Amino acid sequence: MDFEQLRYQVAAFAQDRDWDQFHSVRNLILALVGEVGELAEIVQWTSDDKIDELLKSGGRERLAQELADVLIYLVRVADKSQVDLAKAVSDKLAENDAKYPKDKARGNAKKYTELRDEAP
Repeated sequence: MDFEQLRYQVAAFAQDRDWDQFHSVRNLILALVGEVGELAEIVQWTSDDKIDELLKSGGRERLAQELADVLIYLVRVADKSQVDLAKAVSDKLAENDAKYPKDKARGNAKKYTELRDEAP
């Protein structure tokens, strides 16, 4: 499924249920934040070395469900606010490519402002 098909499918799901009346950009963003919270709960208070174990013991399905919820709301927010999400992601990646040049950013977690201040 491509991005436009996903956007259409998410919009159709809401329209078929007459939920557009509830889907203001504000309400959708708040719902998105709630879903991100549910995503975070999966790994909250779990050490990094226990995450693989969690995913193997049935946590992967829960993770998939919460990721899907987050994506659904994200796609819906973009659609309702008339943001071309695929273009926005492409533009942001190009911007980040300039901020984080491969030769300076590879293998470290420095913020772009720190990389910018480094000598070549």
